[in-house]
Amino acid sequence: MRYWRTWLIAFSIIIASTVIYFSWLSLTANRPVVINQTAVPPLPTLDPEKVAQGEALYVQYCAQCHGADLKGSPTWKDLLPDGSLPPPPHDSSGHTWHHSDELLISIIANGGDPAYNSKMPAFKEKLTENEMIAILEFIKSKWGREERELQWWITVRPSSE
Repeated sequence: MRYWRTWLIAFSIIIASTVIYFSWLSLTANRPVVINQTAVPPLPTLDPEKVAQGEALYVQYCAQCHGADLKGSPTWKDLLPDGSLPPPPHDSSGHTWHHSDELLISIIANGGDPAYNSKMPAFKEKLTENEMIAILEFIKSKWGREERELQWWITVRPSSE
């Protein structure tokens, strides 16, 4: 009888913990992102179809340089002899999430900044804007929540700040 009571108590604790966890998730899922006392709309949900499309496009157009695992070059912060930088990672370890959607789409479309001797080619002749957005959606799917929230905040914060 005691054995049964112990299982019942353990099961009740697990159920209660699960309910509390999912309640917390639903409360935090639709909250605004606030950084430096500046709030922006809640983080949008990633579209699974766009993520899948973006993954296929990433493999085709980006993985050769940035890696199938989005890790980029291990020496991405070290200048090459020609003064350029190796391809950076696009996962949470890199800096892609430090930039707005607008800038990231511009880099995909127009290539890397020649002022930094960037070797990244332009893709505006190969990809539509929707395909570029899908690639970015795939990349975002590999970031942690904090990186996604910061990147979203950078993307939508008022420009007067």
